[in-house]
Amino acid sequence: MKNKKSNNKDKIGFQKLIAVFGVILFIGKLAAWKLTNSDAVFSDAMESVVNVISAFMGLYSLHLAAKPKDEDHPYGHGKVEFVTSGIEGALIAIAGIMIIYEGINSLIVGKVLNKLDWGIWIIAATAIVNYLLGYISIKKGKEENSLVLISSGKHLQSDTITTLGVVISLIVVYFTKIYWLDSVVALIFGAYIIIVGYKIVRKSLSGIMDEQDPDLLRQIVQILENNRRTEWIDVHNMKIQQFGASLHIDAHITLPWYYSLREAHNEMEKAIILLANNTKRSVEFNFHMDDCKPISCSVCQIKDCPVRERDFVKRVTWTPENVTSVDKHTAEDVTNSEM
Repeated sequence: MKNKKSNNKDKIGFQKLIAVFGVILFIGKLAAWKLTNSDAVFSDAMESVVNVISAFMGLYSLHLAAKPKDEDHPYGHGKVEFVTSGIEGALIAIAGIMIIYEGINSLIVGKVLNKLDWGIWIIAATAIVNYLLGYISIKKGKEENSLVLISSGKHLQSDTITTLGVVISLIVVYFTKIYWLDSVVALIFGAYIIIVGYKIVRKSLSGIMDEQDPDLLRQIVQILENNRRTEWIDVHNMKIQQFGASLHIDAHITLPWYYSLREAHNEMEKAIILLANNTKRSVEFNFHMDDCKPISCSVCQIKDCPVRERDFVKRVTWTPENVTSVDKHTAEDVTNSEM
């Protein structure tokens, strides 16, 4: 069962806007670097090169992720977002290394700076535009559950921070005439950019390798716990995979063994519909129905069960820990009692 709520056309349109502005801002920073001959401005221009490349890569990944499933990709193409995000992070880190190289070279050889006042105004203008674009991109990415838009937004905002640092350094150098400060600032921001790139790569790798998202798991479990039915004896062996903006949820639900196939399927559908209606993402479910065993009696809350073999002991509160366990729940799993 699927729950489709994402707007791919909207995401692609906004990513196109980011790509266009990326090119414009890069041209502006390149002009400022040519005017000033500043290492700090060069560092900002280099990050903009990455902005342009990653913007177009993000656009491609959104187009690919929007494609429907096919025989070669039974889970769809959503994971391409993790791949392009990882490449973007790597490019950011490489840009940081190039900036550090240029800064060290300038400290050794020395540089003459020109027209710093022009550079200050141009770079300040790009900082304002970058921040606004980054803010909107992150907000839209969270609404659409798009790692590409979130990564683009964080990249743009990190670019804003470095750009503001460049503006401040240019102002200081302009008034103090201490020109070597320009190269030192480039070194600092080169290191910062490398760290940002590493974090983006780390997040993308966690998505590719299906690393558990604790917050997402907690949210899903809480929905089930807050709306659980007596007939749902337990939910266990839950796994959640992310494919771009989409989710794939696997789980086992334990139901009374004496239910007919139709009754059991209807109960399972109620759990699936509950999650589908309370999750702001496109979701594909793969729920497996388990029959209850005698050990389940101790946590089963069905009061008029006609085949109960053991006494009810306590209610098990569903948590991320016991819902992801491969075993059915027993009284030993109790974390919060309710008689």
